[in-house]
Amino acid sequence: HDAKYGDGIIIGIIDTGIWPESASFSDHGLSPIPSKWKGQCQAGEAFRSNQCNRKIIGARWYDKHLSAEDLKGEYRSARDAHGHGTHVASTAAGALVPNISFHGLAAGYARGVAPHARLAVYKACWGLGASCHDAGIIKAFDDAIHDGVDVLSLSIGKSGDEFFSSFHAVKNGITVIFAAGNEGPAPRTVTNALPWVITVASATIDRVFPTVITLANGSSSIVGQSLFYQPKDNNNWYEIHHSSCLIKDGEKINASLASGKIVFCYSPLSVSITSPFGYVSHAVKAAKEAGAKGIIIATYGLDILDYFEKCGAMPCIFVDFDAVGQINSSGDENTTPLVKIAPARTWVGGEVLAPKISTFSSRGPSPLLPQFLKPDVAAPGSNILAAVKDSYKFQSGTSMACPHVSGVAALLKALHPDWSPAIIKSALVTTASNDRYGLPILANGLPQKIADPFDYGGGFIDPNKATDPGLAYDVDPKDYDLVVNCESANSSCESIFQNLNLPSIAIPNLTMPTTVLRTVTNVGQDDAIYKAVVQCPPGVRISVEPSVLQFKQGKKKQSFKVTFSMTHKVQGSYLFGSLAWCDGAAHYVRIPIAVRPVISENYADL
Repeated sequence: HDAKYGDGIIIGIIDTGIWPESASFSDHGLSPIPSKWKGQCQAGEAFRSNQCNRKIIGARWYDKHLSAEDLKGEYRSARDAHGHGTHVASTAAGALVPNISFHGLAAGYARGVAPHARLAVYKACWGLGASCHDAGIIKAFDDAIHDGVDVLSLSIGKSGDEFFSSFHAVKNGITVIFAAGNEGPAPRTVTNALPWVITVASATIDRVFPTVITLANGSSSIVGQSLFYQPKDNNNWYEIHHSSCLIKDGEKINASLASGKIVFCYSPLSVSITSPFGYVSHAVKAAKEAGAKGIIIATYGLDILDYFEKCGAMPCIFVDFDAVGQINSSGDENTTPLVKIAPARTWVGGEVLAPKISTFSSRGPSPLLPQFLKPDVAAPGSNILAAVKDSYKFQSGTSMACPHVSGVAALLKALHPDWSPAIIKSALVTTASNDRYGLPILANGLPQKIADPFDYGGGFIDPNKATDPGLAYDVDPKDYDLVVNCESANSSCESIFQNLNLPSIAIPNLTMPTTVLRTVTNVGQDDAIYKAVVQCPPGVRISVEPSVLQFKQGKKKQSFKVTFSMTHKVQGSYLFGSLAWCDGAAHYVRIPIAVRPVISENYADL
């Protein structure tokens, strides 16, 4: 409310385009287009220039570098054939739309994070696979700088590459937010790790869709999760057909055995698969082709219920591994287990243990840039309901988490127009949460564990706290020049990387006592005293000098040194800690720390 719902702020979306007819892009009640806007509404196939309005204030598309194959099934315009860009845009800045649900599930209002912010659309991703080409992305950055956007949201990424063109946007005062990638829970998979961007991990939210499976022997019921919304013959009992989950594309389930039954898919080997998305889709497809009445998949938490959207009237359910024994024991040598499945219901609130870092969310450190701790923060990204064409559908991914942060960045910019991209990033990182109701935030994966900075950076975003962070780690854009121009082999680069004034500290090779410099800017009340609160990584000693910072009118900046040393020399793996500045009142300005002790460089931790 204080930020006027983002009014006057322009969010640029570099993605697959937009579906302008969606109710989420209504401009009802919006003020005129901001006078700073210098962009255009580029017409094209099935997209007229008058389809921009006071919500979608600009649209551009880039196809000159594309082949005929890239354009299959596409609109040669800013219109979104894929759905990804529309989902992302409505999450960041969609208007308030009542009576939205997915066939009755997750019913309520749909609203973007900054519902009065304006959208500038840059279609640089094309085709069924939403391939994003460098040529289009670079041109989109250039156009966004010219057009006058305040925030750029990019739910894109690719392993082994970084978008250095984002540097010019940040130098021009644009806050750039990227998705962290969907290759988790394996470590060293995070992408978009450049230090001047905000890299967003995905987390679950306090909404689940429990689905009751009743066993015929009456001994018990099992609760799984699904999007099953059309119960037919709801009182019918179905036999179970056991099948492997590890079905490759094109493989079949025996129709003579599975037809008319519920396929129960359990493969212990699937536990070791860190990217299960493929086998889930293939198993569902094979069950449908075999004429099954449904499929139950025993698995660890995957956080991807949207993969069941195409099941429609056929129940597709995730259950945990404990359910395996219950289902198997409900029959005997002569009796096949029978089950009855109820439709899913929506359960929202504090009794749901959330947030948890999504299984698929890519983890740090960056294999390309381990000197910078990534990701920066986490935001909602699992089973997010948002606009796709003329309807609303669930999607999951760091692609969904990214626009949540983009919307929050827009609100912060509206509330604090003088804040730089670095201060906005700092406010989000230093106020992020590490617990909920006194319980630590968990990271789903193999196994589930307490989340650390390589899972979620500073933590799960807390937008209201970010409006008043107390202190901020600002960065002069000229310092980014030093990073861009630095060759990693140069010994001076290590110092440049370590002393870049980021709201985090990463030391990938602690071979000897190392001192890191940081400067904080007081963005709160003039007279304030902050004391250092250190949580040392195990086996690492941290000293802070000075340990007390005193601010007064005319003295907004204070610098300090952080020195790291090993208490016991050992060739180790990454260890985690934190440094916070506390004023004894409302402000606890916390940054995450990741340190890897190293004795010999001629050693591999394998």
